[in-house]
Amino acid sequence: MWLQVDPRSSVPVYQQVVDGVKAAVAKGLLSPGDRLPSVRELATEMTINHNTVAKAYQELERERVIEVVRGRGTFVALQPVAPNRAERMAALEQTMQRLLVEAHHLNLRDVDVLAMFQRVAAEWRAQTGGKMADDRGGNRTTDEGV
Repeated sequence: MWLQVDPRSSVPVYQQVVDGVKAAVAKGLLSPGDRLPSVRELATEMTINHNTVAKAYQELERERVIEVVRGRGTFVALQPVAPNRAERMAALEQTMQRLLVEAHHLNLRDVDVLAMFQRVAAEWRAQTGGKMADDRGGNRTTDEGV
């Protein structure tokens, strides 16, 4: 299965579903237009509460990762461009700052952090067929500058 959740994780289950769907789209496991299981189907398959899946789907729809078509089902969005790009970029910067704090407490030098990022990015490219981001949204599709 393309989605895994860990009920023992400190990350809420609904957030694990959100992150899992977003990762599957980014890795090409799910493509624009692909149908997703219904809330009840996914809840049953994952043995989690259907309200948890509903909350995750609502978040994914708000972020325009998925589209709900009444009477037809839930699908990966054809144009997954986030409406709040500036907010999400600011949140990404905050995440990077938190990672830098962790790196500091591990006594990592800037060069070590950059090397780790480059290694992880290379692993990501290997998993996604060389793409860092999908070019439909105007993002770079090569590893330039990484």
